[in-house]
Amino acid sequence: MQTKRVTFSHRWLPYLLIAPQLAITIVFFIWPAGEALYQSVLQQGAFGLTTQFVGLENFRDLFSDPDYLHSFTITIVFAVSTTAAAMISALLFAGMADYVMRANAFYRTTLIAPYAVAPAIAGVLWWFLFNPSIGIIAYVLHQLGYNWNHLVNGGQALLLVIIAAAWKQISYNFIFFLAGMQAIPRSLIEAAAIDGSGPMKRFFTIVFPLLAPTTFFLLVVNIVYSFFETFAIIDATTQGGPGDATEILVYKVWHDAFIALDLGGSAAQSVVLMAIVIGLTVIQFRYIERRVEY
Repeated sequence: MQTKRVTFSHRWLPYLLIAPQLAITIVFFIWPAGEALYQSVLQQGAFGLTTQFVGLENFRDLFSDPDYLHSFTITIVFAVSTTAAAMISALLFAGMADYVMRANAFYRTTLIAPYAVAPAIAGVLWWFLFNPSIGIIAYVLHQLGYNWNHLVNGGQALLLVIIAAAWKQISYNFIFFLAGMQAIPRSLIEAAAIDGSGPMKRFFTIVFPLLAPTTFFLLVVNIVYSFFETFAIIDATTQGGPGDATEILVYKVWHDAFIALDLGGSAAQSVVLMAIVIGLTVIQFRYIERRVEY
């Protein structure tokens, strides 16, 4: 079988086509990463007027700081919980939307709509719902005998930001899961139904295994989202409190840089955060992807 190969009439045309994306990657990704790596080995004054090379001292200070280790632990709990909640909920909604025959366009539009909400607005929305003074959900919980006050309870505050972050990401996951389900041949589902398989058995033996590539892709995306793209939600709901109970790594990077004015330490934290995400992505693609059948 002979494969077709794309050719360009002009020698520089391919480079011209990729130039915009390459420029964006260099300016917004490679350059900031290089600056963070450079600043992580420096000790800078609060206003950047004095600079001293300190080598790996910033990194040693990080891993001997109990506040940073606490933030590290909180980030792991937050990322795992948010990823699991967002993906499981989206998979459930996608299965229900794919099963519904009437008004399915309405349900799909309703489930996709939250993706258009800005992260900060999503955080404020859930902050109002769980506000111990005026929140409807907090009121219902109080009527049921549960005293909700995330302003003083660190565990409740962490649960609040997990719910807000997962809710914001469900729509994104829903789009891909629904598209994956609709790409599965109906003949497979019908054949299993004729053989006597129930809905649950058909889902776990046919639908879910065929969604493995989609699930793997969303797993990577959701982990990156939990680590990097939840700053606005944290800032709008808890500001890292109470008592640093919700100060995840990406929020601590900002706090130490712009509030504590520790530029070198903040740069070291961003390098560690970047290394964690790169490492997790490499592990997923190298080991987990081998178990995924396309």
